[in-house]
Amino acid sequence: MPERSKYSCTLTGASFLFFELKQVVLLKEQGLQDSEIREKVRAENLFGYKVKSSIKRSLPSVLRRINALDDTLRQMVIEKSLETGKIINLYAIMKTDRLFFEFMNEVVRDKFERNDYHLDRKDVNVFITAKAEQDETVALWTEKTVDRLKQAYVKVLFDAGIVRDRKTGELNRILMDEELKRHLVHIGDIAYVKAMGEWVA
Repeated sequence: MPERSKYSCTLTGASFLFFELKQVVLLKEQGLQDSEIREKVRAENLFGYKVKSSIKRSLPSVLRRINALDDTLRQMVIEKSLETGKIINLYAIMKTDRLFFEFMNEVVRDKFERNDYHLDRKDVNVFITAKAEQDETVALWTEKTVDRLKQAYVKVLFDAGIVRDRKTGELNRILMDEELKRHLVHIGDIAYVKAMGEWVA
């Protein structure tokens, strides 16, 4: 489970960023250090952003996620299917964002366990409201920040393939690669596998 880090709302400015993650994984595999990666991404605009200043917002999150992955998972991002890469990215987001992990574990996992394939705005509202009552950091967030965070959560789930339709909130079970599932269980991250709605014997 993620260390007891503070709750954060960084997903409002970071979101899924799978294309960016893949670019940086390739640089990591070439042996580049984080500082060299920052320089190369900015100098060559490897993310292809129209506004280069956007790199400053997204790159720290991408690096945090990549540094949460071991060598095996980084290799899988490069070698496995697009779907598997996206699931690894979702796992990395959960590893680096305590609040999002808790959302997956307490809301999404619960939905799948009850065979309820519909995520309502109310579900996200209830979750955030409950956290605001328990935690001062969340309680201090503005309504605008909370709204953007809710949108970011749904977008991440949509990009990961868990939300099939953003308008209706229809949910979709992911099909996790068996090798990936075995590896995550082996390294002690069974909680993340379950949070994504996967059944583990």
